[in-house]
Amino acid sequence: MTERIVTERRGRVAVITVDAPQRRNSLTLALSTDLAAAVAEAEQDQGVHALVVTGTPPAFCAGADLTTLGSAQEEGLRAVYEGFLSVARSPLPTIAAVGGAAVGAGLNLALAADVRLAGPRAKFIPRFLELGLHPGGGFTWMLQRAVGIQRARAMTLFGQSLDAAAAEAAGLVLRTVDGDHDDLLEAALELAEPAANAPREIVLATKLSMRQTSTMAEHSRAVDTEIEPQLKSLNSPDFAERLASMQATITTRK
Repeated sequence: MTERIVTERRGRVAVITVDAPQRRNSLTLALSTDLAAAVAEAEQDQGVHALVVTGTPPAFCAGADLTTLGSAQEEGLRAVYEGFLSVARSPLPTIAAVGGAAVGAGLNLALAADVRLAGPRAKFIPRFLELGLHPGGGFTWMLQRAVGIQRARAMTLFGQSLDAAAAEAAGLVLRTVDGDHDDLLEAALELAEPAANAPREIVLATKLSMRQTSTMAEHSRAVDTEIEPQLKSLNSPDFAERLASMQATITTRK
């Protein structure tokens, strides 16, 4: 069976699937390279406003291919990272639809997304120390920000895994979606719909502002950061058209 990255356009959302079920979607160098290329292609497509990343069932992503890891040095490791780091760096809003096990680098891929949705069979498994391997790819940085220091240390140092319910309780996933993989994807697309329907330039600018303000200590700095892009949007044709439409709707209701 061919191992590949599949990209499907669903309206203004690009659904990117790691499709290597025979190896539980573990990332080879080739798959990581293709994943990064698929993300870049979606970013360059002006018709794409958001990304959903998932894996062909039953797994989400079982990590980096162990054969690849066994022979990798720095260059090889960074090449493996490039797949999930392309998601982490993306200016587009990103959603990970996690329907099965997310292990090691696969957990990194889930963490790289802005928001995670879990299917009932999802499981989040660090597994680095179990393999005698130090975490990589910014795993410790991402996990501590996703679930807090104590939970991240329990997972990383003591090997605690989270099922879908525990991941939701810990804040690692936004919510759990009952049903099969198709139901999970539909939920991800529904979540992406507001970004898909909004002006692309505003969506990207808003995500950039959130990145910039997330480390700011002072409210006033956030106000200053947001003022320029807000003024730009205020003077845009999109805002004028949407405001007129909303005002017409309100007038009609009266």
